[in-house]
Amino acid sequence: MPISSNGPNINKEMKFTPHTPEDIERILQKIGVKDVAALFNSIPEELKIKHPLHLPPPLSEPETITELKKLAAKNLGIDRLVCFAGGGAYDHYIPPVIDAIISRPEFYTAYTPYQAEVSQGTLQVIYEFQSLICRLFDMEVANASMYDCASALAETVHMARDITSRHKVIISGTVNPRYREVVATYATGLNVPIQTLPYTANLTTDLNALEAVIDNDTAAVLIQHPNFFGYLEPVKDIAQTAHKNNALFVCAVDPITLGIINPPGAYNADIAVAEGQSLGIPLSFGGPYLGIFTTQRKYIRHMPGRIAARTTDVTGKTGYVLALQTREQHIRRERATSNICTNQALCALIATVFLAWAGREGIKEIAKLCCAKTHYLADAINRIPNFTSLSNRKFVREFVVKTPVPAREIVKSGIEYGILPGVDLGIFNPEWENWLLITATEKRTRAELDHFVNFLKTFSH
Repeated sequence: MPISSNGPNINKEMKFTPHTPEDIERILQKIGVKDVAALFNSIPEELKIKHPLHLPPPLSEPETITELKKLAAKNLGIDRLVCFAGGGAYDHYIPPVIDAIISRPEFYTAYTPYQAEVSQGTLQVIYEFQSLICRLFDMEVANASMYDCASALAETVHMARDITSRHKVIISGTVNPRYREVVATYATGLNVPIQTLPYTANLTTDLNALEAVIDNDTAAVLIQHPNFFGYLEPVKDIAQTAHKNNALFVCAVDPITLGIINPPGAYNADIAVAEGQSLGIPLSFGGPYLGIFTTQRKYIRHMPGRIAARTTDVTGKTGYVLALQTREQHIRRERATSNICTNQALCALIATVFLAWAGREGIKEIAKLCCAKTHYLADAINRIPNFTSLSNRKFVREFVVKTPVPAREIVKSGIEYGILPGVDLGIFNPEWENWLLITATEKRTRAELDHFVNFLKTFSH
């Protein structure tokens, strides 16, 4: 709605709210402002629209649907591109059983209830999700899920400070830049100093730098494994350094890679989080996704979110309840450990169905296929003139290549070619403009891999 100095341009015959002019007048009197425009006085005048919007005429419902379909058809969907991009979101195969189950009305239309005991089915799914995640991560406790990995990692900052009564947090520069931005945002509100570690020439955490900056005011050390660039971190060394200084060791992991590399429980992580998108959730233009959050049992009362548990009633019948919940609305505000108000229940259901469908051996097989195809691709690309791998560290599902031209040019050309070549790391850091992050999931065929390599060869001269 255009806002002018004379008030909003309200069409008396076609309003978008049910309020009459008399209703609006009473509301304005009650809140003590002259007109609706006064509510927007804080917006600079140059940002306000001074003329009516040139909107098309109104459409009927069928006409609107037709128009929206035309607009949607302009999007170049991932199903029309061969995807080699990762960086936290991956083009995995999604079995049809997932849609069949989550489309059931008791799941698809159910809102996470505030008094969840009335919904035994929802609680049982959450309980099964927690159980499967604990097995996959080799951790003792998992919550009912978070929004995404970025928010889950950010929540660990407050949790670590609460546990240790310390203030500073150290985060590796090899953690996903978007995750680090969210961590910094949370930390600003909590007045938590954040220190970012440099990375080595091999794109892994600089252990010497960690030893130099960790001190008796460090609450936690945060890393990602495999890291944002795809390479395996020296997690045991980092954990040892953190623990000898009485700091917590926090690790963001990739659930698919846990099929072939040690889970966080094996290297004594205190808290482990993850992005659950690869567990059957479509790419969806960036969300909604699934934040996975696990910890050791001794820290259970410091964990954000909520935990479902299995019990029996007075007749001995199995029932499911919310055992712990830390939302500030449910308990005294000063005792709240988080303000997360719900969980990604439908996305957690998807992950639960996916893990049950794949099973222990299925997760291993998917991880092995990703690893084998990514290594095949890396070997082929490294033989292309002027394309150079930036690290000799081990990787599982993605790696970084230095390109002879800015990576954005390769991405732009690839989309026109029917390929999403990878993630242009220049969007995160100008110094990385010739870095391309490449991945290959189990969906990629040998023909697609070779086709991609041939495409990259056109930039080798």
